[in-house]
Amino acid sequence: MVEMSPSTARGTLATISAMLLVLAAACSKSDSAPSPTPEPTTGNTITITAAGASPRNLVVPLGSQVTFINNDSVAHEMYSDPHPEHTDCPEFDSVGRLTPGTTRQTKNLITTRTCGFHDHINPFVTSLTGSIRIQ
Repeated sequence: MVEMSPSTARGTLATISAMLLVLAAACSKSDSAPSPTPEPTTGNTITITAAGASPRNLVVPLGSQVTFINNDSVAHEMYSDPHPEHTDCPEFDSVGRLTPGTTRQTKNLITTRTCGFHDHINPFVTSLTGSIRIQ
């Protein structure tokens, strides 16, 4: 056993305590560091309510699908831009008309690009417009 003075013991205990705190903080951190400009993403789901579409800007991986959920009390028709042609992202055609409580997905988004979307019934209501960046 090693004998040390009370002040040395307190210093050693303080050092060990500090090291444990640093270790605990390091273990609790996420592996991914936040990006300098946060990406607008919440998974691959866009929810529509009386307040509009949320999120309005989404980033998804190449090959994924986006789910649209209508939690509003009225129907919406979600299509890609431009209105009324809907030609930017033909994969959106599978969403179409969403009655209240309906959920539908786009087809697989297989081209790297940004697709605007809107409600065909209310194409100029900005809260029902947005974009999906496929990367």
